[in-house]
Amino acid sequence: MFTNFTNKIILSLQIAHLKQRIKVNSEKPVEYEAALPHHSKVYEILRQHINEGVYREGDLLPSENELCALHKVTRPTIRKALDRLSNEGFIVRHQGKGSIVKGAPKGVGILAMKGTTSAVGKENLLTRIIVKPEIRNWSEAFSFSLSRVEQESGCLYMERLRLVNNKPVFFDITMIPNINLPRFIGRNMENKSLFDVLRKNYRLEVKGGEQRILAITADERLQKYFGVSAGHPVVQLNRKIETNREGFYIYSQVFCNTDEYVLSGNF
Repeated sequence: MFTNFTNKIILSLQIAHLKQRIKVNSEKPVEYEAALPHHSKVYEILRQHINEGVYREGDLLPSENELCALHKVTRPTIRKALDRLSNEGFIVRHQGKGSIVKGAPKGVGILAMKGTTSAVGKENLLTRIIVKPEIRNWSEAFSFSLSRVEQESGCLYMERLRLVNNKPVFFDITMIPNINLPRFIGRNMENKSLFDVLRKNYRLEVKGGEQRILAITADERLQKYFGVSAGHPVVQLNRKIETNREGFYIYSQVFCNTDEYVLSGNF
């Protein structure tokens, strides 16, 4: 009898402890994103400094030894971060001289597989969200076929209007497989780079892809967004963008009003 009474007390204490744990966990949101490796942290800091103009065209980045001391990491870690910046066109590395910052992209480099933000420059670009990220079913993506897993998982759908120097230049529709991207639909994408969000929070990086270019005329929706008349010429890009996650693609349809901007880019 005494044993049964003792067991009941122990069970009550266990339940109380479990309730307290649930209460604490409910008050503190779970952090899904894994910590970035050291070389990625250094890369993100230097990339942000270049984008913000801390380092301008022709400036010399701190030496590898200085960066090691600043970030408390090894030289191979620094070199990995600098190699990535070099491969993406942010810097040019010269043996014996160091890492020299390159200038901002000329024109609108939307034809290259990079985001509009990096192509145009954050200071010149505004983003208006037309449709906030939401989960939808899909059976195809802008004429690109989908895998069975992609179709079964659904997509994260969003629409954005991008303004360059306050002039509407891009309207884009993006569809991303709803696979291992926790809390994405709750993110504020206003004036944010999609590729930056995916890279920093989900370790998804753009590696290349396929795009199909069409010449069309503005329909009623594009006339409204771009402020143009019926029959106005528009460039349409259908894109299937490859990432560093095997079998994971980003699909987008971009409409470009090229009245005052030239599309450019290297492949």
